[in-house]
Amino acid sequence: MENLVQKEIKPTFPGGSKSRVSRAGDAVRNGNQTDEDLKIIKTWRASHKSVLNAFQAILRTRTRGTGIVVAQRHKRRKTIFGKLRRLPGMQLARMDDVAGCRLIFPDLESLYDFRTKFHKARFKHRRKNDADRYDYIKKPKETGYRGIHDIYECDINSIKGKESKGLLIELQYRTKVQHAWSTSVEMIGLITSSQPKFQEGDKRYEVAMLYASDIICRAYELSGNCITSLSNLELVKKFRDIDKELHLTKILKRLNAIKNINNIVLENKKNIILMYAENEKEKLEMFSYKNSAQALKALFYLEQENPGKDIVLVQADNSKDIEVVFKNYFNDAREFIDLIEKGCQKLSNK
Repeated sequence: MENLVQKEIKPTFPGGSKSRVSRAGDAVRNGNQTDEDLKIIKTWRASHKSVLNAFQAILRTRTRGTGIVVAQRHKRRKTIFGKLRRLPGMQLARMDDVAGCRLIFPDLESLYDFRTKFHKARFKHRRKNDADRYDYIKKPKETGYRGIHDIYECDINSIKGKESKGLLIELQYRTKVQHAWSTSVEMIGLITSSQPKFQEGDKRYEVAMLYASDIICRAYELSGNCITSLSNLELVKKFRDIDKELHLTKILKRLNAIKNINNIVLENKKNIILMYAENEKEKLEMFSYKNSAQALKALFYLEQENPGKDIVLVQADNSKDIEVVFKNYFNDAREFIDLIEKGCQKLSNK
């Protein structure tokens, strides 16, 4: 008699296998990718949608009514490819920030309190890092970056979710002032030929933002400093001197978010694609979608049709939260400039 009991079908890794996804990434790094390689990477990227949805649901439940802002984003194809070329040892299947959720907190106390409780959460998703490994508040990066990252390996308890088993997601925790600094660093990368975030280009931008990070830290949070050799007055003077050379704050002040956004009604749609202009004369384009599947399909189409543009899919509760979390795409550095100006005054005792 024929055995009608079907064996459990083990889910295959999106794209075929981890080794196949990584080989496709190697091909991109070496510049000899095929259509099949790009198709595999597309499938692998798309599979992170369920991971994002699962974690966003968990985080929104735990942050409801707290004043903590939560948003999610798919890492841009352009950024993924750039990271592969910048880091020769990076295996694509192990890239842990393709899917990301960002949490913005009012202050350090609420950040650490939430994270401590979240680490005790009962779910099958496994945190892969020790608590202090990616704590860039206690020990900031050389660039001045402050924030905390956690990497989770996904394990969704559903038939459809099994397809995402083993995929990684990065949670980013930042305070409002840390976030203002970080988004301004990315803005500099968009409006100049330098990338202080990746320590590339004109080193003066990197130094200026390192000074700015310490000014904000000393004036508002009193957490770990990057520069312990300078007094408050010396730090302020060095920042002002290099700011005069670069006209950095003047450039950021001139950016006007309202002029660079196309006239679109978001209608409380939570899935937004932002397509950044290739030059200052073009507008930042925004496209809104009712569901994530529709938005992801549009993302891949726009990436194919606009290879020179920065395109990102973001999700949040409302358009206001999107503007808060992704200020860099809206050219909005007002909060950063206000923090720097008042921080300089405070440290100078004026």
